[in-house]
Amino acid sequence: MWKVKPPVAFPMETRYRPILESLVPPDPMSQFHLRRGSPDEEFPDLCRNSTWMGRILTPAMYRRQFHRCTHSGVTFDDVIRPGLEEPGDWSGPGSVGCVAGDAQSYILFCDFFDRVIEAYHEHKISSRTPESDLNYDNLKGGDDLDRSYAVCCEVSVVRGVEDFCFPTHCSRGERRQLLTLARRALQQLDQHGLPGQLLLLEELNQEQQRQLNLNPPSSSQLRIGVARDWPDARAVWVSQNGSLVVWVNMEDHLRLVSTREDANIAEAFKCICVNVQKLEEFYRKLRHPFIWKHQLGWVTSSPADVGTGLRIRVHVRLQYLPKHNRLQDILRRLRIRMDKTDSPMLYHVCNAATFGVSQVGLTQLVVDGVKLLIAMEKRLEGGRDIEELVPTQK
Repeated sequence: MWKVKPPVAFPMETRYRPILESLVPPDPMSQFHLRRGSPDEEFPDLCRNSTWMGRILTPAMYRRQFHRCTHSGVTFDDVIRPGLEEPGDWSGPGSVGCVAGDAQSYILFCDFFDRVIEAYHEHKISSRTPESDLNYDNLKGGDDLDRSYAVCCEVSVVRGVEDFCFPTHCSRGERRQLLTLARRALQQLDQHGLPGQLLLLEELNQEQQRQLNLNPPSSSQLRIGVARDWPDARAVWVSQNGSLVVWVNMEDHLRLVSTREDANIAEAFKCICVNVQKLEEFYRKLRHPFIWKHQLGWVTSSPADVGTGLRIRVHVRLQYLPKHNRLQDILRRLRIRMDKTDSPMLYHVCNAATFGVSQVGLTQLVVDGVKLLIAMEKRLEGGRDIEELVPTQK
């Protein structure tokens, strides 16, 4: 099976290994007297695994992580379990195949997580602080997409709260404390110009759930643990003007979503930038700031969201471009993804990565990418060639 070739030198691992080893407590599994074999005996079968975890993990790396455990009890087997439960499909986009149970996981298992993050986001981790830019005025365009093709858009951002395990590992008590914090912070948002209502999922009827597009937990969510005790301590906050929705204790501690039926990415991005900064300030005053790591930026349970935690999605109506033989090459060059929806000829386009580019930069990639895809679609409708529109590699 193909493996990601490890770098010739990995200075971060060499530098921090003595520190990591000093943090390693006794094997937590030993106190339960389970028949746990050696690392070589416990190494998982990855022959048919197409996740980034399966491509990167080697027996030597597994041995290094085997006896490590975070202070909240996250072991390395907890980290890689999602990729073992769902090994993926080689024909589709590769998933990360792993989750962090808490913020310390990114430190204790850094020689594994760093390589997964670099492979998935195609960006090297360095000692520099990741670039951040939430100044929405720096975005060029986004309010001028052709409505004949761009149907609607959604901008979302996820955040983790310091001092709490991520939803994949947290207890009922932690989840309820997180809900209490969210209620207090969102009340502040209400008092600062954006009134809204906090709705507990356990109190919603079926019609209300349908209006919120709320689906029951998926099998994947159940397997990785984020849906434990559902719907206890899960909630959604909805602004009165409908511009912002905040999901609490779902797949992440917080997820802010701004949806626009007019496909105005600029306004949706502005709404997210303004309110995530307000909530960041409120949580800091509550002495539970959002989780930030110097070399990774904002971190949550999934390595696929590190850096900015930002996702920009646009629903685009396309008929001819999806059949073009150069589509995948074009998407790779634009650094965006395109997936089919349930509606005929309707696709959703989003950023492929969240790490290595600022928030404004990611949004600009999607804005420019969607405009180019629409321009190509128009050419194909007229029976013309699109070769001269194919971008160079970004």
